[in-house]
Amino acid sequence: MQSTAETFMTTSKSLQQQVAEAIEDRALPISRLLRLMWALDADRSAANQNLRAQLRARIGAPLSA
Repeated sequence: MQSTAETFMTTSKSLQQQVAEAIEDRALPISRLLRLMWALDADRSAANQNLRAQLRARIGAPLSA
C-alpha cells in the first residue's frame, strides 16, 4: 500500500499544483492541508521550501482572509 506522500506524488497533478490550488481554496479542510504539508515535508527538496512557507501561512490564516 502506498503512503500518503506517494499517493500525492503519483496523481495526475503535481504536488506543486496541488499546493498552489490548496492555498487559493479557502473551503479546503484543514486535514487536506495537513496531508499536503506532510507530503511536502517528505520531499525535502529546496524547491519545496517556498511552497512549505506558503502552505504554513495558509494553514494559519483566518477563514475570512
